[in-house]
Amino acid sequence: MSRIGKKPVSVPQGVTASIDGKTVVAKGPKGELKFVVNDEVLVKMEDGAIAVDPRDQTKTARSKWGMSRTQIANILAGVKDGFEKKLEITGVGYRATMQGKNLQLALGFSHDVVYETPEGITIATPKPTEIVVTGIDKQKVGQVAAEIRVYRGPEPYKGKGVRYAGEKIVRKEGKKK
Repeated sequence: MSRIGKKPVSVPQGVTASIDGKTVVAKGPKGELKFVVNDEVLVKMEDGAIAVDPRDQTKTARSKWGMSRTQIANILAGVKDGFEKKLEITGVGYRATMQGKNLQLALGFSHDVVYETPEGITIATPKPTEIVVTGIDKQKVGQVAAEIRVYRGPEPYKGKGVRYAGEKIVRKEGKKK
């Protein structure tokens, strides 16, 4: 039994949710998101909350049950408050700036890296060593943050590179004479 899947998802204040067949649509102050539920999962509205149940007790139906409930909870939270990921840049000369809609990163390469901001995502650089990725889709926000981090991930000897805010880097000891 899925412990997560058993709990109904309550619809927050200021958000309207509707179920049309297998599609769950959420509208809120930040925008609108849709999630198409798998065939093996049933979704129904019950007194201000969305309940998710497996169609039968097969392993695939039960495995998609909790995931579907979490996806629905994420779209409801996204249209109400949105999601945010913070990245920190460490290293001498490493910095980030916004040029229009594009993020320009100086990460120690011979050229600057230019990252085009996808639709539905906003990127801000409050400081040259800080990047804030915001949006209503949790998956997209995490994906964009991961793509930016991949350009120069944190290295274990000096800790230089792009890391998530609060991420601990396990440091290694250098060579000894």
